[in-house]
Amino acid sequence: MLFAAIDIGSNAARLLFANAYDKDGIVKLDKASLIRIPTRLGEDVYNDGIISKEKAKSFIKTMKAFKLLIDVYQPIGYIACATAAMRESKNSEEILSKIKKETGLKIQIIEGRQEAEILRNTNRIIFPTPKHYALFMDVGGGSVELSIEREGKLLKQKSFKVGTLRMLNNKVKNKVWSDMKMWLEEYDSKFHDFHIVGTGGNINRLCKLYGNNDRQELNIGNLEFGYQQLKNMSIEDRISHYGFRPDRADVIVPAAYIYRFVMNTVKATSIFVPRKGLADGLILKQYKEYKRL
Repeated sequence: MLFAAIDIGSNAARLLFANAYDKDGIVKLDKASLIRIPTRLGEDVYNDGIISKEKAKSFIKTMKAFKLLIDVYQPIGYIACATAAMRESKNSEEILSKIKKETGLKIQIIEGRQEAEILRNTNRIIFPTPKHYALFMDVGGGSVELSIEREGKLLKQKSFKVGTLRMLNNKVKNKVWSDMKMWLEEYDSKFHDFHIVGTGGNINRLCKLYGNNDRQELNIGNLEFGYQQLKNMSIEDRISHYGFRPDRADVIVPAAYIYRFVMNTVKATSIFVPRKGLADGLILKQYKEYKRL
């Protein structure tokens, strides 16, 4: 069953087509196609509070192209969601209204808690050595979504305004770091009993470069090594040496810093990287709703 999902983040917009099916009681997703466009909406929003005319024009063209592809693929269903940049932009409703009028595409702005919950439900993992607690973290251009659960039951969830584009534009307040640290340290006596699960394009790439890809795991030592290595390279060198896209080459270092900050706070030795993001979660959500019909 083919479904589609549009994920509009602060750094990029993604259109995912994937087939969903049941296998031994577990829902599986097979990616059919993924299109990623570096819209960089957060650059405007975190500096000026609005999306500029130029970026809005380019973004609308992207959504028109996405809608045409959806019409061609003819999935069973599709859903489009926007996150941090659209949540904070003063002219987001105006832009989304224009897109709906011109394409028929309805885009929903979701709150940080909704985003975190979708990601948590998508990235539940059967660990080889189970622990009682799991911390799910997703790092985007505008925010970090954190969820803590105990034996599958959600304990607490929060979205923090600490994102890669915010960091690049010096828009992260010191208090946010201390608030995030304090939020995590409520469970400091349980840190030894935590699994960490990381999502986002940057941790996927960091794991591919420095982690154990068979186990989908990146240990703290290798993350620290990767962070220091990339930080000491110019953006041009990151592009030429690793083949990064320009819009990945600048954000990967602040992303590594954020993952490193959280892992050091909770004394984690490794992070699991299942490589499933919000778009995957939106397809999973559609499939489950379809099967309940």
